[in-house]
Amino acid sequence: MNGKRNLLSKWGLLFIIFSTSSSCAFLHAQDRFRVASYNVENLFDTKDNPEKDDDEFLPKGMMKWNDSKYWTKLRNITRVITAIGEMESPALVGLVEVENDSVLHDLTKRSPLRAQKYEYMCTHSPDVRGVNVGFLYQRDKFKLLGKNEYRVNPPEKNGRPTRNILHVSGRVISGDTLDVFVCHFPSRRDGQIASEPYRMAAAKVLKTKTDSLFAIRSSANILIMGDFNDQPADKSLSVVLGAGSMLGQNISKHQLVNTFLHRLGEKDFGTYKFQGEWDLIDQFIVSGNLLSDSSSISLVKDSPRIFHPEFLQEKDSAYGGFKPFRTNSGPNYLGGFSDHFPIVLDLIVREE
Repeated sequence: MNGKRNLLSKWGLLFIIFSTSSSCAFLHAQDRFRVASYNVENLFDTKDNPEKDDDEFLPKGMMKWNDSKYWTKLRNITRVITAIGEMESPALVGLVEVENDSVLHDLTKRSPLRAQKYEYMCTHSPDVRGVNVGFLYQRDKFKLLGKNEYRVNPPEKNGRPTRNILHVSGRVISGDTLDVFVCHFPSRRDGQIASEPYRMAAAKVLKTKTDSLFAIRSSANILIMGDFNDQPADKSLSVVLGAGSMLGQNISKHQLVNTFLHRLGEKDFGTYKFQGEWDLIDQFIVSGNLLSDSSSISLVKDSPRIFHPEFLQEKDSAYGGFKPFRTNSGPNYLGGFSDHFPIVLDLIVREE
């Protein structure tokens, strides 16, 4: 009887070891790869750049932007990125409205975010105010292959210059190349109709670059993110860029898909609130290959979402409901996070 019990115990132990090993192998064979995009609302340092119109964000400027406010801003951004990651920090983060390399250095190397071991890069745009886009990545999850930035020429002579588009290529653990674009399309400062040609010009540049990637690799893995200052159904994105709905039929590998287009019009679903109305201007656009479950890198279909926990919200006393808890409202310092909510998605990356 004791021999039979010992035999059963041995078989039970072997089963547990085999099951555990199999489970661990499965977990190791595919990793969650979280990506975030965040318009951080004017991340400026406190130093004057004589070549840019950054006077508002100086200690004696309209915003009275000093070291205390600056470092509070960096800590707030750290809190958001950490919260987005939950148990594990995002592998990639696109940042919109950053001034320069210096602020990204302070964010990744001198603020509490340094514990998450991000590397960074920043565009060097002709934007009058000195606004750029940035990109954070973790080297153990994304091996940098190359970086480019593309200038967007104004559609009219002497037109207002805008932000460059950042293009970063990297290799993930599956061995695949992931091409990431971080964008900040021209604003609607002069009204939607008057400013639309500027955003369409940006979309044309982006379209040219993605078409070039598809010509090289028909199964290109493309991830586009940022603040487009247009809704998913507006011309710049739906017509010029040609980004359709992810609910469409027979989506090809070389087609671009907007992960939020099918959710346009949902109540209180937006990243930016203007005069009581939600705008869905921060978006993810992916190549069709990332929608295929058979791909070694693929989108978790229900994962694209707006991240708006309570600490990022404040009461909208003028229009009701809630709105993003921003850093500044005009010249008034509120001490919040941003006038935009960040967006998040998850990819599944399978090891080669």
